[in-house]
Amino acid sequence: MIGQLASAGVRAVLIATPALLLPSVESDSAQIVFIVAILAAIMTFVEYNSAYPSIVEFRSAPPFNRLRFVALFFTVFSLTAIARGKVEPTALTEMLTVIGTIVGDAIDFPYSPVRLVVLMMPADATFELLYDVRTAAGLAYLVSLLAMIGFVTMVRIFDWPARNGAFNVWVNLPLFDPTAGGDVVQRLKLDARINITLGVLLPFVMPALVKLASDLLDPISMANPLTLIWMMSAWAFLPASMIMRGIAMGKIADMIEEKRRRAYAQAEGLAHA
Repeated sequence: MIGQLASAGVRAVLIATPALLLPSVESDSAQIVFIVAILAAIMTFVEYNSAYPSIVEFRSAPPFNRLRFVALFFTVFSLTAIARGKVEPTALTEMLTVIGTIVGDAIDFPYSPVRLVVLMMPADATFELLYDVRTAAGLAYLVSLLAMIGFVTMVRIFDWPARNGAFNVWVNLPLFDPTAGGDVVQRLKLDARINITLGVLLPFVMPALVKLASDLLDPISMANPLTLIWMMSAWAFLPASMIMRGIAMGKIADMIEEKRRRAYAQAEGLAHA
C-alpha cells in the first residue's frame, strides 16, 4: 500500500513540477495542472493496487517503467529549471542551460530533429525564443538518448527481464492478446519493428504536424514556459518510449523463441531415449 501511494505521489509531483517551480504561472493554469496531477495519482494508485492489469504495460517487469518515469521527470525538471533560471538564476540552472545549448548546437544541422523543431517556429519568432527552443530540444533529446542507452544496457548486459524471474505475458502486456491468431513470436517481432520505426520517425514528423496545425489553427505559443516544457518533453519522450517498447517486445519474442527451442530439443531427446 505504501509503495503504491508513493508511486502515485511522485507521478503527481511530476505533473505539478512546472507549476510549482515557475514563478510566472497564472493561477487558473496552476489549478488545472493540480487537478490533472491528482487525477494521475488516483489512476496510478488504482492501477498498481489492482490484482488484475488494465492498460499499464510491464508493471511486473522492473525497472522498465521506472526508467521511463525517471527520464521524463528529469526532462521536465531540467526544462523547468532552465525556465526558472531566466528569473532566478542559480548554478544548477546555468549548468543545465549550458548543457542544453551545447547539445542543441551540436545536433542542429540540416534535416536533424532539432533543426526541424526550430524551423516549425513562426517566421516572426524572436532570436531569444529560438534560442530557448533549441536549448530545450537539445537537453530533452540528450535525456531521451541516455534513457535508451540505459535500457539497451539493461537488456544486453543485465539480461532484462529474465533476471527478474518468469515473465507473465498477461500481466505485463494486458493489451496483447496471444490468442488473436497467428504465431505469437512473429506478432511480437512485428510489433517491435513497428514501435521502433515509429519511434525513429516521430521526432521528424511531430514538428511537421505542429507546423501544419499552426498554419491551419491558432499558432501554438512556445513563448509560454509551460507550453515549451511539455511540448519539448513530449517530443523527446514519446519517441524514446516507443523505441524502448519495441526493444522490449523484441526481447520477449526472443525469450519465447528460445524457450520453444529448448522445449523442442528436450522433447526430441526424450523421443530418442
